[in-house]
Amino acid sequence: MTPRVSWLDRTAETVRALLTDMASDPNGQYEPCVYETGRLVTLAPSLPHHRERVDFLLRTQREDGHWGGPGEYDVVTTLSATEALLTERGRPGADPEVGRAADRGVEALSRRLALAGALPDTVAVELVVPALLSEINAHLTRLGRTPLPEPPGTRPDLLDAIRDALAQGHDLPEKLWHSLELFGPAARGAASVRPVDGRLVGCSPAATAAWLGDDVLREGQHPGVAYLLSVQHDNGGVPVAAPLTLFERSWILSTLLETGVPLTAPRSVTDELLRSLHDAFGDDGAAGGAGLPVDVDDTAVGLHALALLGSPRSPDCLRQFYREDHFFCFPEERTPSTSANAHVAQALGTLLALPPDTSPLDDSRRQWCSDSLVTVVGWLVENQLPDGSWTDKWHASPYYATLCCTVALARHGGAAARAALGRAVSWVLATEREGGVWGRWFGTREETAYAVRTLLVAGAEDDEAVARAAARGARYLLDHWEDASPHPPLWHDKDVYTPTRIIRTEMLAALYAAHTDPRTAPMLTEDDLTVSTRTV
Repeated sequence: MTPRVSWLDRTAETVRALLTDMASDPNGQYEPCVYETGRLVTLAPSLPHHRERVDFLLRTQREDGHWGGPGEYDVVTTLSATEALLTERGRPGADPEVGRAADRGVEALSRRLALAGALPDTVAVELVVPALLSEINAHLTRLGRTPLPEPPGTRPDLLDAIRDALAQGHDLPEKLWHSLELFGPAARGAASVRPVDGRLVGCSPAATAAWLGDDVLREGQHPGVAYLLSVQHDNGGVPVAAPLTLFERSWILSTLLETGVPLTAPRSVTDELLRSLHDAFGDDGAAGGAGLPVDVDDTAVGLHALALLGSPRSPDCLRQFYREDHFFCFPEERTPSTSANAHVAQALGTLLALPPDTSPLDDSRRQWCSDSLVTVVGWLVENQLPDGSWTDKWHASPYYATLCCTVALARHGGAAARAALGRAVSWVLATEREGGVWGRWFGTREETAYAVRTLLVAGAEDDEAVARAAARGARYLLDHWEDASPHPPLWHDKDVYTPTRIIRTEMLAALYAAHTDPRTAPMLTEDDLTVSTRTV
């Protein structure tokens, strides 16, 4: 039995286990986040297992004093962990190692902030950085040490205005609830903030702890305590957001179905997943998780998944997100999202392709979907970078955005997207690393999966260079399929995070595509897959 046949034989059981586990998981599978854990260390010392959260920060510090990374992605992470340990150092009975780790964090920040580089486009970074920096500098002032400089790209003025408004009793916009921990003492019990089921705020452990306050946590009776304990991992860390069920379920189902992977779970499991997707929708669309505002990305992926599942919904909820030539995720967003617009294109294109007897589109809706699809395809093409890639606000890697845009344009872009797809393929081929891997900083399993699917979706059928590159990537994924080491955090929230089950699905989808594509399937057992000259 060849490895190809063996892997395909196991696919049905892999998918069955994946979907069954997902359907029974109330929070989703997301790895612990240093930023969020650091905020709990500061805000919730009376919450049980405080010592485990402190130990998590101590274990995850790098030798150079930073947390997180690479590149600019160590700024927010290191700010949160350093501030938390500076706070912890001042508490009775603190471990001496806490102070030493805090000092290493301050030194690392001093070096990093002196470089004055650009901040990553993570959620509310213009508020997160000045909020944490002001707390660190207050600690340093009390210690008689030099304060750290404010990097460019922050909005301390906006942070102060929000804090003042909240202290005066003004309502806080819903989109800021997820970052409630930034807004000081007035966040505690803020009247305009409405906890979900009375127990969690803004889909965020840190926001929930800020709203409850440590006195309530010490009493231990509030249902929010049970929520915070339920999301903490055995290693002491907490995820950046929980529960993120719609996000995880819609992404995984749409990826599997788009790639042609059979959903081999029991009917009861797929029925539960289908029901949960529908339940996540209201008249305005869907949010990625409990306590988050609706957004176009989760709405579009949810609509796409439901259409692929044969249970489509009306796209009317997308209309509110339309702006001239593209769709926005949230009102007044800093930067538009290429991946979200690609997901809108997939949702619209899939709905338009449904047979009349199952379609939710009347003539008016069909015309709007058709016109909007043409517009968003044009916007995606226009926003491709000169090198052939796309980048995005929701992910650190261009390979993610490039896959999203490539799949949407290959399926629904027509002739208008042909040249853009060719440029995307050329970019992926040009950026392959030694060993058949891809990655922004270094080769990763996640980014290699994106590259393989991009090549197979958009590459010409007679292009041997494309086929061999995709096969090399698939061989790498196959060789590392059982690798249990953590994936680097590349997804954007308040900090970068790792949606483990989604990444596993992306690897599965790339391998399934490579094993069932006649261009690459025969190559997966070849000993020699060296780079060949591309057919022009």
